[in-house]
Amino acid sequence: MFMMFAMTSDSVGEIIKEVKRVYEVSNAEASLMHSLFMVGIAFSGLFLGFLADKFGRKRTIIIGLSLFAASCYLFLVGETFEFILGLITLSGLAVGVFKTAALALIGDISRSTKEHTGTMNGAEAFFGVGAIIGPLIVAWMIREGVDWKLLYVLAGALCTVLIGMAWFANYPDHTKRAAAVTKPVSFTSSLKLLGNPYAMGFSIGAFLYVAAESAIYVWMPSYLVCGATSIEESFSCYSNDFDKTLAMYAVSVFFSLRALGRFFGIWMMQHFNWALVLVLFSFAIMLCFIGGLIGGKDVALYLFPLTGIFMSVIYPTFNSKGISCFPKQEHGTVAGVILFFTAAGAATGPLLMGLVSDAYGGDAKYGFIVATGFTTVLFAGLFFNYLFNPTEKRLAETELSEYGMKES
Repeated sequence: MFMMFAMTSDSVGEIIKEVKRVYEVSNAEASLMHSLFMVGIAFSGLFLGFLADKFGRKRTIIIGLSLFAASCYLFLVGETFEFILGLITLSGLAVGVFKTAALALIGDISRSTKEHTGTMNGAEAFFGVGAIIGPLIVAWMIREGVDWKLLYVLAGALCTVLIGMAWFANYPDHTKRAAAVTKPVSFTSSLKLLGNPYAMGFSIGAFLYVAAESAIYVWMPSYLVCGATSIEESFSCYSNDFDKTLAMYAVSVFFSLRALGRFFGIWMMQHFNWALVLVLFSFAIMLCFIGGLIGGKDVALYLFPLTGIFMSVIYPTFNSKGISCFPKQEHGTVAGVILFFTAAGAATGPLLMGLVSDAYGGDAKYGFIVATGFTTVLFAGLFFNYLFNPTEKRLAETELSEYGMKES
């Protein structure tokens, strides 16, 4: 599931370049291809995240996948920019439904908070695989003159297969735990979590991280191009063929490094202090953004994709540790709240970058100044987390109550 929807969501940087050319829209208007998708995820994360806790993981996953498949197939009849934006929003709503259920399911099958973090990195690693495949397919389609909308049709076909797999799969039964909850589960449960310091701490961290991450896959292609209108001249400012090829496939390189890092993160989070890993990696991300801005395109060509290694474990760890601070019967609701802030960051960050870039003549460099600010605040927050470790006691308590063992 994670791989399938990543094929579409993380191809948006490549798609935006084509949308700007075909529909003759501005940076800010084109960025709605990404922002409205994330708005849909944010809405369903906050207001529909409770569905996984109330109606079960299996039903919720099948409902979400069915809605996503329908939105993908409708790309076959979509022609206008406004209609496409409507389908993008609908697909975001669908992702929010099945992803919160999938995140809750990870908690159901985990036997400790450490295993939860490792499994989360594994699931997000497959997301990374989809993020590699998607941009490569779009780049090939554009080069061969194939309509990029067929990518969504392909995703819809994969989604149809997933619906069948989900229908016949056996899921852990969480209803006995849920029956012990005296208060009913509804969208108000999500709203109440907005006042919880653990849910909000990890949610704000997810917002900052995703705002920085989406800067890479949404606007890096626009930053690295040389300003020419034709595909052949887009990378003419690079001195050698290797740099031209790297600039063309920079998003895929970024996602490849991020996917490899997440598979490695499964082992890393079992053996190292998660708070220390996050503070060191966030510092490296900040340095890469600063170096890419100061050094210009020739330096950003290498430093921006390199951030994939350092970004790899941050979001899965935010997700798993944030969810692990709560009982399993609340995992769907908590996952929805974190997903809301995740999507809000992914929607707000690129849109703000597009607006700032437009204000300075359309140069994506000025948008990346905004993104560098996100990385700086993220590092500061993770440094505070490492120094004071505010979640240590809460995680130890849930380790005992939910998994029956002490956190090691």
